[in-house]
Amino acid sequence: MSADNKGTGAEGQTAFRPALISALWGGYSGSDLRDDALAGLTVAIVALPLSMALAIASGLPPERGLYTAIIGGFLISLLGGSRFQIGGPAGAFIVLISLTLERHGYDGLVLATMLAGLIMVLAGALRLGTFIRHIPHPVTVGFAAGIAVIIFASQLKDLLGLQLAKEPGHLAPKLVAIWDVLPSVKPLTLVFSATCVIAILVLRKYRPRWPGFVIVVFVAAIVAWLSQLDVATIGSRFGAVPNSLPAPVLPAFDIAKIYAVLPDAVALALLGSIESLLSALVADRMSGDKHRSNMELVAQGTANFASVAFGGMPATGTIARTATNIRAGAKSPVSGILHAFYLLIFMAIAAPLAVHIPLAALAAVLVVVALNMSDHKEFREIVTKHWTGAVVLLAVFLITAFYDVVIAIVAGLVLTFIFRAAKLEQKR
Repeated sequence: MSADNKGTGAEGQTAFRPALISALWGGYSGSDLRDDALAGLTVAIVALPLSMALAIASGLPPERGLYTAIIGGFLISLLGGSRFQIGGPAGAFIVLISLTLERHGYDGLVLATMLAGLIMVLAGALRLGTFIRHIPHPVTVGFAAGIAVIIFASQLKDLLGLQLAKEPGHLAPKLVAIWDVLPSVKPLTLVFSATCVIAILVLRKYRPRWPGFVIVVFVAAIVAWLSQLDVATIGSRFGAVPNSLPAPVLPAFDIAKIYAVLPDAVALALLGSIESLLSALVADRMSGDKHRSNMELVAQGTANFASVAFGGMPATGTIARTATNIRAGAKSPVSGILHAFYLLIFMAIAAPLAVHIPLAALAAVLVVVALNMSDHKEFREIVTKHWTGAVVLLAVFLITAFYDVVIAIVAGLVLTFIFRAAKLEQKR
């Protein structure tokens, strides 16, 4: 770690300096560029199917996930306070995006996300990122487990090939709706998706350095195309995928519309801030580095505003892709910038082929992501170690999964404060 980066916390003199400047200023060699180029390529290969899958899971066309990974990912790495953060669409947003689309349509989502971006920039400027960094561990573990359940449930329709015209956003009504149409399950789709899940898990175990997501999605597309399998594909549901970025546009809005989407904007800002800073903390633990939380919030806010201006969706720092970036040998934010350029090239070249990708294969990708999100050992350890931690974790987990992710985190913080206050009172 460079000397400059040892004091890069929110209280340091470099609190609002992007990590990219520190990395380049501290001495950046040709070997560093080579390592970043390879790491960025690795992350782009992972992000390609994942970005499309997350967009589809949120109720949007697949290209909106690609736009987000390219524009949002580029700006988060360019301006962010973490050397290793990779930005893009995230599973934590699935329910919020679905509900916002249901209430206000895509234009409403764009306006809410832009307002959320402005809120995040303001929060960073006011140095509020310092407080978000100190979220208790049981809260983060319960939150991650709840999001994992949400992601898994969101994929049941495509995993089973169900005929479900309108899928509810919240978990409980979603499960009821899925149960009602369960007789429409397609055995062929179920076998196909299960095979994809198993193949990804096998590759991860025996060939961990191979890009399992892309390999399985690519092979699945070829098999489905050559054998003319009766499985839903990106083309059959969404049509062709564009091979270039759209021109930026601003949504039509008025004061009434701003008031209507403001609660959604606040929720998106809170969730995006928490998710991105949790991801940056994971990167710190893995790398020994220290991110600048307030600069990170400014970058996240800017990225969200720009992402939806270019036809995307809400963006945040992503734990899985950030961890992949570090494991691949990244040295600086250049890897994240290059990952965005690689995705732009992939989209320009391979977009016509995306129509053949089976939705069951993309669902398999998200199932594996959900399995990796929830740390079963940590969950079990917290639940069995002390009853107060168990109460906080389970409350956050259940509220996240069945009600609201932001309220879940607030409830976890309130419970933690109550338990700590009671403990201090007992010591007196």
